[in-house]
Amino acid sequence: MESSQSIPAAGVERLMKLQDVLLKAMAKRISWLSAAEMIGVSPRTMRRWRERLEEQGYDGLHDRRKGKASQRRVPLQTCEAVLRLYQTKYFDLNVRHFHEKLKEVEGIELGYTWVKQALQGAGLVARKRRRSPHRRRRPRREMPGMMLHIDGSKHRWFQDDRYYDLIVILDDATSEIYYAQLVEEESTRTVMTGVREVIERKGLFCTLYSDRGSHFWLTPKVGGKVDPHRLTQVGRALREVGIGMIPAYSPQARGRSERSFGTWQGRLPQELRLHKIGSLEAANVFLREHYIAAFNRRFQVAPAQRGNAFVACRGRDLDLVFSLQFERAVNRDNTVSFQNLSLQIEAVRWRATLAGCQVTVHQHLDGTLSLTHGPHLLGRYTAEGAAQGATKMPARRAVEKPRAGKVINPTFPPRLEIPQIARDSHFPTAPTAAG
Repeated sequence: MESSQSIPAAGVERLMKLQDVLLKAMAKRISWLSAAEMIGVSPRTMRRWRERLEEQGYDGLHDRRKGKASQRRVPLQTCEAVLRLYQTKYFDLNVRHFHEKLKEVEGIELGYTWVKQALQGAGLVARKRRRSPHRRRRPRREMPGMMLHIDGSKHRWFQDDRYYDLIVILDDATSEIYYAQLVEEESTRTVMTGVREVIERKGLFCTLYSDRGSHFWLTPKVGGKVDPHRLTQVGRALREVGIGMIPAYSPQARGRSERSFGTWQGRLPQELRLHKIGSLEAANVFLREHYIAAFNRRFQVAPAQRGNAFVACRGRDLDLVFSLQFERAVNRDNTVSFQNLSLQIEAVRWRATLAGCQVTVHQHLDGTLSLTHGPHLLGRYTAEGAAQGATKMPARRAVEKPRAGKVINPTFPPRLEIPQIARDSHFPTAPTAAG
């Protein structure tokens, strides 16, 4: 056959269809006799083509009339091995991921385009549709820490009937993954846990870019603008530490995180299967200890400027900041009612009673509770409401009382008194009786 430069369009299309049929036959999806019938040649001709493929490789049909073999031909055995590996071992990997596994694990070095065309021609991978109209991508932030993305993706990560949410926090400047965890469902607690861990490890960042989920924003009208003045628990915690929030009004606006999730969904389920991981706890251990670092090495990019915008978080109790906070009034017996629990407040030195005062109930991420009144910590409690390491009011200094029952009031400074002594008399003492 002649090269594609000298073949008319109809001939090129027929040649591509011929290659697809041959690839299906090599992938054992159809028999060679069926391939001969589909192409419209005799079984004898198909046998000659198969022998030619075995001798000269996959490109043997292109170069036969030129009298020389292609320098870049792929042997038929290699092609069959690649298709067999995809069908038996890597059947759920995308083309890019499968190409990497061929080189790193199987030791087969082939071009990505060849692998993609071979899988598409064999019918093992669907051809992608044409791209949507051109859109200009929003430029990245210049330095790490200027803006972080947070989002959750519900997916069958274990390739069964179980759906879990994957919460990911990544940097806009470098696409570096700072946090990734599988949870039962994305919620205020799970989001707070991720943001607090990033702050503890990296420091405070400038802004957080998120969707308009109910744990991030309050939206008075469905599909409308958010209310920046009515804060959720997450919004209140971020405002306390000085982190701004940016809402996204469309999936395209969060294109960077959406594309990242496409990569996660195309790789993580297959990696969990290859490592024989089927539980949520084991998957999170795998993410923390292995996969996040490998993901960053593969997809992290260099920032536009050196340095970073993270600052250390000092002077803030993150355990209190990243907790669910509720206002309550103290009862007359110095107890606080919260979710069918009665939290007893111990006596304090700076106030006789707290009855009627407004206090804040902190429901921590681990389920424990604590009470605060302004800057004062009133006590810590278990999830069941039992006092946990409560600090009692220090005892007063013991004062000894006299028998009369009155306390001698010492004066300061002490009075300076001159002790009385016998004065010298100018008069003679009375004469004593004569002996």
